[in-house]
Amino acid sequence: MSANAALQTRKNQAIARGMGNSCPVFVAKAKNAELWDQEGRRFIDLGAGIAVNNTGHCHPRVIAAVEQQLHLFTHTCAMVTPYEAFVALAEQLNQRAPGDTPKKSIFLSTGAEAVENSIKIARAYTGRSGVIAFKGGFHGRTHYSMGLTGKNVPYKHKFGPFPAEIFHAPYPNALHGISEAQSLQALAEIFACDIEPSRVAAIIFEPVQGEGGFYAAPAPWAQALRKLCDEHGILLICDEIQTGFARTGTLFACDKLGIEPDMMTLAKGIAGGFPLSAVVGKSEIMDAPEPGGLGGTYAGNPLACVAGLEVLKVIDEEQLCDKAMAIGEAIHNRFSALREEVQQLADVRAFGAMVAIEFNTLDGAPDPVLTKQLVARACDAGVILLSCGVKGNVIRFLPPLTIEPEVLQEGLNRVIEVLRTLIIHRAS
Repeated sequence: MSANAALQTRKNQAIARGMGNSCPVFVAKAKNAELWDQEGRRFIDLGAGIAVNNTGHCHPRVIAAVEQQLHLFTHTCAMVTPYEAFVALAEQLNQRAPGDTPKKSIFLSTGAEAVENSIKIARAYTGRSGVIAFKGGFHGRTHYSMGLTGKNVPYKHKFGPFPAEIFHAPYPNALHGISEAQSLQALAEIFACDIEPSRVAAIIFEPVQGEGGFYAAPAPWAQALRKLCDEHGILLICDEIQTGFARTGTLFACDKLGIEPDMMTLAKGIAGGFPLSAVVGKSEIMDAPEPGGLGGTYAGNPLACVAGLEVLKVIDEEQLCDKAMAIGEAIHNRFSALREEVQQLADVRAFGAMVAIEFNTLDGAPDPVLTKQLVARACDAGVILLSCGVKGNVIRFLPPLTIEPEVLQEGLNRVIEVLRTLIIHRAS
């Protein structure tokens, strides 16, 4: 039995099956966009830990900052005795958040915590209880964030009932026939049929839906959403957990939408692989909860905070926003060129280095089987790929923004070769 197989057997016996793994590969070491498993095999990582390692695995500057902090202290609880990095990172995020309104931040440990705390803050500020989210959205695996999530399997299946006064509207998606006007009309129908606007605390949306399939919010729709919220005193929350920190070619994806959200939820790429999340919002709103109403034992861990400060420096000094755009263009060009050859390739879309390819059968139905096969065979070929989409028929590319161009092309060559083999096998 191979080392990976032996570890997979041990994992299956020791870890609850709800924490599955898409690739039976156990990592021994990693550097930038490459992984090596327990058997010494090299893999090209086109998933970056689900958009966490935007600055690559073990970026030397991030590692150096954390090593220095390790020798000072690893935990004090920032709500008991805080530290400078905790304050400095908040200052940086407040300064960089979209819009001119003064901002404040809080730190937590996970994206789901950030989402839940954004709703707590919205309810404290507005005195209202209702929340509107969007179909296809993903906001976490805790109970309330599952209620906000608009994808059933595997995230909500078997876990209901969910909290009351959460409502879902369709997200605009031209590819699937949902116009901006239809999405906005659905919000009007929620107000008419389900909950009056005066009881809605917040509307939360992803500027680019992540788990839902990498569909981007059109700027006019986002601006109409901003106007709607302003008319009714509703807070607008942008979930930037997967889109943030240069992933889409700007520091935050909502920078491209021409709006200033009331709050943003941040995590994933914030700290180069160290567990950290944040809510950043308008100062008046963020100050609504009483002292002690927000926080967590590990919230704003000092190792993660110094990593986060270094990540922002790397983004600036290594021009990762520009690199994200170049990466997205390179991937988009390779798969767009395949569309005539691979008729199952229904769409190719890129938002910086957040790129998706969507598969349909020749009859036009979603093709989750081909998608699942491509993930598995790519792993066999030494490439880590991720799937997504409500119908499970989308491959998402999230390589580190620091990936070397030649490594990226090597990974794409392998994926395309596997895809061609799968298509040929289907045709025979």
